[in-house]
Amino acid sequence: MFSLLRNPHLLLAITALGWAGNAVAGKYAVGHISPMVLTFSRWAFALALISLFAHKQIRADLPVIRKNWLYLLLMGGLGYATFNAVLYTALIFTSTMNVTIEQTAMPLFIFALNYVLYRIQVTWLQIVGYILTFVGVVVTATNGQPLALISDGLSSFGFGDALMMVASFLYAAYSVGLRSKPDMAFTSFMAALMAGGFLFSLVGLAVEHAFLEPIWPTTLQGLLVALYAGVVPSLVCQMFFVIGVAALGANRAGLYINLVPVFGALLIFLMLEDGLYVYHAIATILVVGGVMIAQRGTAAS
Repeated sequence: MFSLLRNPHLLLAITALGWAGNAVAGKYAVGHISPMVLTFSRWAFALALISLFAHKQIRADLPVIRKNWLYLLLMGGLGYATFNAVLYTALIFTSTMNVTIEQTAMPLFIFALNYVLYRIQVTWLQIVGYILTFVGVVVTATNGQPLALISDGLSSFGFGDALMMVASFLYAAYSVGLRSKPDMAFTSFMAALMAGGFLFSLVGLAVEHAFLEPIWPTTLQGLLVALYAGVVPSLVCQMFFVIGVAALGANRAGLYINLVPVFGALLIFLMLEDGLYVYHAIATILVVGGVMIAQRGTAAS
C-alpha cells in the first residue's frame, strides 16, 4: 500500500480525482457557502490539520521560512487562495463540466511559462497534443460552438469560463514556481504555503464582506462541502501534487490535470444534474487524446 503511494503517477491521478471532486463540491456550495467563506474555511482547516503533526518541523524551519517569506506568501496566496476563490466564483456562472474541462488549460500555461522563464523546450508531439487539448477547452467554453469565436470573438466565452481561464493561469504559475522551492522539510513547506493561502483568504473574505453578502455554512450541505474542501483538495491533493512535480517536473506532472474532466464527467453523472452534452464528450476525447500524445512527446524529450 505504502509503496503504491510512493508512485508519483498514482499520486497525480488521485490528485486529478480530488480536484474533480473540488469542482463538484464548489457547485454544491452555491447558495450554502459563499466563495470566499469556502476558501477561508478550507485553508484554515487544512493549516490547522497540518500544524497538528508538523509543528516541530515548522519550528525547526522557521529561519528558512522567514528568509523566503515573500515567495511562500505569494505561492500560497495566488496558487491556493486566489485560484480557488476564482474557481468557486466561476462555478456560479458556468457548469461544473465546463470548469473541469477548462482546468486542462493549466498544462498549456505551464509549458508556455516554462519556455519563457527557463527555456525548457517542447517537442512536436507535445505541441500537437496541446493543440488538441486547447481545442477541447474552446469547444467547452463556447458550449459546443467553437466557430462562434470567428463571428463573436471572445464575447462567445461566458463570464464563468473566462474566470476559469484566469484561475488556470494562476495555478500554472504556482506549478512553475515550485521549481524554486527552498531547501526545507516537505511538511514545513506545505504548512507555509497553506499559511499564505489562509492570509490571502482573509483579505478576500474582508472584500466579500464589504461588497457582497457572505454566506456562512449553517446547513449540513455547506458544512460537508467545507470539510471536503479542507481535507481532500487542500491537504491531500496539494501534497500529492508537490510530490508529483518534484518527481516528474512541472511539464509532465501538469499533464495529469487533463484527467480532471474525465473524473469530473463521472462524478457529475453520479452526483449532479448539470447535464452532459455531446460537445462535452467531444471535448473530453480531444483532451484525453491530446494528453496521451503530449505524454509520449514528454517521455521522448
